[in-house]
Amino acid sequence: MSANGSSVPSRPAAAQNKGLHRADEVDDLLTAVKDLVVPFVRAADENATAQPEGRGLQQDGKGPRSVLVEHHPPRSLIPLLNVSLPDQGRGKDGLLEAVQKVLQYSVNTWDQGFLDKLYAATTPVGLAADLLLSSLNSNLHVYQVSPALTLIEKHTTRKMAELFGFKGIYAGGVSQPGGSAANQSSIVIARNNLFPETKSEGYGDKKFVLFTSAHGHYSLEKAAQIMGFGSNSVIGIPVDERGCMQPSALEAAIEQAKKDGKTPFYVNATAGTTVLGSFDPLHAIADICQKHKLWMHVDGSWGAPVIFSAKQKHKLSGVERANSIALCPHKMMGVPLTCTFLLGQDLRQFHKGMTLPAGYLFHQPEQPNGDAKDSSAVDTQALDEHVGAVEQPADNYWDLADITPQCGRRGDSLKVALSWIYHGSAGFEAYIDSAFEQAANLAQLVKQNPKFELVSENPPPCLQVCFYFNKQSGAGHRNRNSQLTAEVSKKLIPRGFMVDYAPGEDGKFFRVVVNGQTTKGTVEGLVKAIEEVGDEFSF
Repeated sequence: MSANGSSVPSRPAAAQNKGLHRADEVDDLLTAVKDLVVPFVRAADENATAQPEGRGLQQDGKGPRSVLVEHHPPRSLIPLLNVSLPDQGRGKDGLLEAVQKVLQYSVNTWDQGFLDKLYAATTPVGLAADLLLSSLNSNLHVYQVSPALTLIEKHTTRKMAELFGFKGIYAGGVSQPGGSAANQSSIVIARNNLFPETKSEGYGDKKFVLFTSAHGHYSLEKAAQIMGFGSNSVIGIPVDERGCMQPSALEAAIEQAKKDGKTPFYVNATAGTTVLGSFDPLHAIADICQKHKLWMHVDGSWGAPVIFSAKQKHKLSGVERANSIALCPHKMMGVPLTCTFLLGQDLRQFHKGMTLPAGYLFHQPEQPNGDAKDSSAVDTQALDEHVGAVEQPADNYWDLADITPQCGRRGDSLKVALSWIYHGSAGFEAYIDSAFEQAANLAQLVKQNPKFELVSENPPPCLQVCFYFNKQSGAGHRNRNSQLTAEVSKKLIPRGFMVDYAPGEDGKFFRVVVNGQTTKGTVEGLVKAIEEVGDEFSF
């Protein structure tokens, strides 16, 4: 009988003895997909020899196609991709046809010409790690179902915390589904620790405000909206000529907010801004936070991995004084998307800020009398007791969903752990140093060419190089600079280069992002390609 009392017919003996053959199916499908993916990567390797000439290798396609991408606008791509989700499965043939189309019409981030965003190709070991992670399909919400991955996450985050100077017995961290999520989690933790009553009672008559650089990431405003503060609660602090937050302006803004009857509680310092790559002065910001008893968070989603580089880590001086740090190894370190961490001085604060009782998920240890403690999700008294029960070593937080907003959690820390094991800290350092070398090389090429005007420092503080080509002046110059930058960027794509641009005082400028796999020939080829394409335009 089934649980609801209905009769369930027994299975035929042949079906019961048939057995499973999933391993054979896995072998068959992975081999077939690998035979498509490897040529995809190899094409990018072969293309690297052509890009120094300013034009990547061309391939057959339904339009201009380089190894980097066959680019189509959305309405043109819809019939080409022709996604069809059938009622009856099409098996291996249907799967491989879909895989071929995905590869045909996707950007090949393995290609040297992908210089568009703050991430790029993963590495071979990263791809292998992602495959293992998908094979396990474990949820890191509670230790019982993910023992090995839980220990790997705790060890990896502890090791990373130590790199940033978080060396207390409660230091550590937890993985997050992206830098924006890590920043948002830090705000929740800060609020719930500094004002614990808000966890159950809400904001009352308090008008919370938080502070960030005028060049900080938009995720702070998004978090403020999500959390009910409102985006106007995020006060942007002016930056200096290098794009770094001005400490004097921060202190003045905090004092003014207090006079206005608002409640300051949180300061976000940025280590590697999105456009210029600037690093805020962390020691000065820490002094102000300490004076006013504010939570100091460092958004190092982009730039924090410089901690691995002896040449670059001085840019993080003072980071050890922060309460929390966000960083994304899927950016500067070449780890597969998504891989992000929120690190902290004291995981007891993470636990206090995030924990909620859920007896169906988090099973408390038995009490001395043999009874298990009830942690009902609707028992407010149990909630108070649960929040208070945080005086334990950080290593005892084995159920990781109890210190983060997520319940469903992929074991992303495995990807950085296996990459770390494969490359070592020295390998990460070499990868990052190589990227900075090519950023400096590109900046110098731009600086020396009279057709370009460098916006970034030389060398740039991070891996973005910002510049104008054929910069215009006079009436309407902003619009003409913006038009030229956008049009040249578009024309670069069929040549095998994809770059981005950002708004500036004189109109939009190029923002090129190099990475640890970028070669000297690639940046030379990019400059050549911009010249050739840009010279086609006249005003």
